[in-house]
Amino acid sequence: MEITFLLNGETMRVTAQPTTTLLDWLRHARGLCGTKEGCNEGDCGACTVMVTDASGAKALNACILLLPQLHGKAIRTVEGIAAPDGSLHPVQQAMIDHHGSQCGFCTPGFIAAMATAHLAGRKDHDDVLAGNLCRCTGYAPIIRAAKAAEALPSPDWVKDIPPAVDAAPYAPETLDELAAYYAANPEATIVAGATDVGLWVTKQLRDLPKPVFLHRCVDLQQISVTDDAIHIGAGVTMATVLGKMGEYHPSYAELIRRYGSDQVRNAATIGGNIANGSPIGDNPPALIALGATLHLRHGDDMRQMPIADFFLDYGKQDRKPGELVTGVTLPRRAPDLRCYKISKRFDQDISAVCGCFNIGVVEGVVTSARIAFGGMAGVPKRAAAVEAALIGQPWTQEVVTKAARAFASDFTPMSDMRASADYRLEVAQNLLHRYFAQSTGQAANVLEVSA
Repeated sequence: MEITFLLNGETMRVTAQPTTTLLDWLRHARGLCGTKEGCNEGDCGACTVMVTDASGAKALNACILLLPQLHGKAIRTVEGIAAPDGSLHPVQQAMIDHHGSQCGFCTPGFIAAMATAHLAGRKDHDDVLAGNLCRCTGYAPIIRAAKAAEALPSPDWVKDIPPAVDAAPYAPETLDELAAYYAANPEATIVAGATDVGLWVTKQLRDLPKPVFLHRCVDLQQISVTDDAIHIGAGVTMATVLGKMGEYHPSYAELIRRYGSDQVRNAATIGGNIANGSPIGDNPPALIALGATLHLRHGDDMRQMPIADFFLDYGKQDRKPGELVTGVTLPRRAPDLRCYKISKRFDQDISAVCGCFNIGVVEGVVTSARIAFGGMAGVPKRAAAVEAALIGQPWTQEVVTKAARAFASDFTPMSDMRASADYRLEVAQNLLHRYFAQSTGQAANVLEVSA
């Protein structure tokens, strides 16, 4: 595959294997070793680079970024964040001034993430840097450095203009082209953000048969809002979904804020998270609780279904060979929706349990209930018995306590490294109590409760 992109301001034309990661290419083909290999799975942020496309600059993990995804984009590594004459970027100088580095291994990734945020004028430094791990300096001096650089202008040399490139056969530019190819080649590997597929390469050492990259398929990257619905294309990144949900479904947005890291959300797509069918994916419980509709396409044939019906069994979804997830439609309004993510780390961790509740109460009586969980079964799943125990009943603590017992009928969770089965079941019951407490005006968020 031939790929054209800018690297630190220089045009690159590269012929590479589709499974070559940007991190490996930078270090071994270009000798740019400032970008570090840590976890090699998108968790530690030591490999963070700045990537600019038509939508602007983003911080991304180079370790799970495949070279074909860079066609027509511009990349800045830590070596290119300083000026060609050696002048430091404001965040680099601030890190020196505020003693933000000790061993230095993680520092290039911090610099890339901070410079990208600085260019965008962001000041939510805790969110920006949640995907960069440091084990010796500590975060206080790094946050001080980020704050110190806020008011300084971003230098012109990092304001890249991506190169114009020709269409590539491995990167369809329309949904029609993509659907036709995939229907004819159902064994192909669809690559959207590569936050999951990238680990097939780096951890499982797998080849990707006939990889097809979706980053240039603009048709899949749109969000449309009507009077009563929101349609999200399958190729929309979780960073974009977060921005839109903050306006319409704030509890879902808060769940997404803890979905991976800024680097992961900038790459991961909502369609990829749904299509891989993970029982611990964070989107499906929220979408099931919302009563969302999933859209699929095989060649010219299109169909839709309630998203809850898509997940059949562990590793098995209602999707034919060569059929694409093209998008999801959810209600524009759901004032009763609450989403809860329970994990060992607050930021950037896989859920032990993810529970989403959408319970309607009219004049003190439960009139509707949609409750969905991840981490409680082999698929994201509704709590049908709990819903039945609530609907038609008064919305009282006594009813909630009784209904919570029905979780044992809905789920037989497993024990693993994240949580025991008993813990998961107790958490699910407690989350229903938490939802009731919040619905009646009680403080139930530990981040908002003070002594």
